[in-house]
Amino acid sequence: MPDPSAFSTLTWILILCALACVLSLAGGAAYLLMPSTWRSKTLAHLISFATGTLLGVTFLKLLPHAIEHPNAGGAESVLATVLLGILVFFMLEKALIWRHAHHGDDAAHAGHGHHGHGRHAGALIMVGDSFHNFLDGVLLTAVFVSDIRLGILTGLAMIAHEIPQELGDFAIMIESGFSRLLTFALNGLASLAMVAGALLAWWRVDEIQTYMPYVLAFTSASFIYIAVADLIPALHRGIRIRESLGQLVLIASGISMAILFHGAD
Repeated sequence: MPDPSAFSTLTWILILCALACVLSLAGGAAYLLMPSTWRSKTLAHLISFATGTLLGVTFLKLLPHAIEHPNAGGAESVLATVLLGILVFFMLEKALIWRHAHHGDDAAHAGHGHHGHGRHAGALIMVGDSFHNFLDGVLLTAVFVSDIRLGILTGLAMIAHEIPQELGDFAIMIESGFSRLLTFALNGLASLAMVAGALLAWWRVDEIQTYMPYVLAFTSASFIYIAVADLIPALHRGIRIRESLGQLVLIASGISMAILFHGAD
């Protein structure tokens, strides 16, 4: 259990968790009120910036910090953990996709309509989102107790990818037949899982410290997988030169944020 004098660190962790919850929900609420043409443009901009932020934080801060950590068993073991983490996230996402498709087929054979299938898809989205948010909370606390500035930067990267993710969740659930009020309420509950994960990790922080380089490596794997598997493919839908240049500028802006923090060390 952390020393009581570290209360300010816990306060920072909870503030960033609260910001992630509030901003993602606010973004989702704004998404519901926007005209459809504005939605697609706004989402593409947010995805571009989030991509740059995640990749910049990963390669300029998290991985160097993990490799240089005194408890690390060398660069090879840290990078092997990153590779393993990417495979773990691949299998988790594949399991969700398989379960969604499997139950979708069952619904189709049973003669259920699109609305019933959609409800099931919305429920799966909430389960996956809750687990993801819980893991984000655990990882955020672990990084924070290693280095406060690195924790703040990691929290900002999480917020950057939470907003476009939340917009996507809102869109899927509305399309699946959930009311706007229920969509907002369920996403709010899922967001609280991040606070639960952060608090659980805080009370077990002594154990986490021992494996800190590998926690940082696993966090890096999460960020790399989100950027490469989820965000970048969405950006490839826009193929016009002007769109592509705009995406590149916003990705570079996200990376620049990580560089600015990196230069403050």
